[in-house]
Formats: sequence, C-alpha cells, structure tokens
Amino acid sequence: MNRRLRSQPTLRGSGRSGGGAPSGYQVLAGWLARVARFDFTVFDEVRQERTATASAVLVVIGASLFAGIGSWLWALQQDFPGLDAPDVFVKSVIGGTVVQAGVFFVWVYLTHLVLVRAFGAQVLIQELVRVMGLAFAPVMLSVLVAIAPLAIPFGVLSLSMAFLFAHVAVQQTSGVTTREAAIANLAGFATFLVFMGAFANVAEAGYFGGLAPGILFFSLN
Repeated sequence: MNRRLRSQPTLRGSGRSGGGAPSGYQVLAGWLARVARFDFTVFDEVRQERTATASAVLVVIGASLFAGIGSWLWALQQDFPGLDAPDVFVKSVIGGTVVQAGVFFVWVYLTHLVLVRAFGAQVLIQELVRVMGLAFAPVMLSVLVAIAPLAIPFGVLSLSMAFLFAHVAVQQTSGVTTREAAIANLAGFATFLVFMGAFANVAEAGYFGGLAPGILFFSLN
C-alpha cells in the first residue's frame, strides 16, 4: 500500500455528531488535552478539519504570549542595571509574541518545501499549519522561565517538546518515513531558531534580550 496515501480522519473532537455541538473553544480545549496526554491521533483529525486552521494559529499566538510573559516575570525579579521590566514587557511579551508567531510560519513553510521538493510528499501547507500549530502548544511551558533558577531547563524543555511533537505531526500528516520527517522538520526548526536568535539581538532591553519571548529572549553577546 502506498505510504503516501492517508485515510480520511474521523473528527472525534469536532462535535459534529448528535447532541449539542460544542463551541470552537471547547473543541480546541479537547484537542489540547489530547496533546497533553500524548494522544497523537489528534493530528489525524485536525489535519483536514478546515476550521482548525484558525485554532492552530491561536495556539501559536497563545503559546508565544505565555513564553513572553515568562521572560517578563523573570525580569521583574531581577535588579540588573539597565534591565527595565516595562521595557521587557513591550519587547518580549508584545513584540516577541508577534515575531515568534510570524517566524513559526517560516518553520512550516520550509518543512513543507523539503517534504514536497525533496521527498515528493503529497501534503498541503494548510494541513501542516494545522497540525504543527497544535504541536506548538508545549511552548506554553516557557512561562516557567519565570522561575529564575530553572529558566534554562524549562525553556529548553518546552522547545524540545514542540520540536518532537511537530515531528510526529509532520510524519503522520505527510506519510513520509521517520527519517524524511526528521530532516524536513529539522530544516524548518533550525531556521526558526536562527531567525529568533537574530531577533533576540534587536532592540535589546538592558543587553539581555530583544524581540523574542521565553528562553529565546536571552541574548548572550
């Protein structure tokens, strides 16, 4: 059987069956709960649910916002010269959320490009936006960088989980091999990190970081 062929998903989380249909937020909450339980069958359902595109974008924005709040709360606890918490709020929470949400689409685009051009996968970029957006949810854990002594471990953990979840989502959605999914996802994720690292050096707050949220806020130059 051709590994590129994918069966139509059963939308268990969409609320289309009998009874009162849940709201969009309830459906999204159900999807996030399944991701938190490592129930990756949710990606099979979300990938062809057109209404999930907006929900996936909302997850990316929300996760980025949580990450920005984490770095801002970290700044509130510090008394380093030149580090102004209101300045960090503007640059990391507001600016960082916008920047990271935008750069996320670069990650998705490059992953799609490699999948289609290098491996001949038959997958729509809209499908990847849906599943990879949902897979971005663990970045919400970046709010825990507010715990200063554990800022780096929590920051690395959140991004690592997002990368691994995105790998599963990419493989399930595109039908490629584990190796091909890893290469495509890594190409996108590496570019995402490079871009975010560059933005962390833009408009720095007290030489600590710039337009990036969470652990990516910190600039070591």
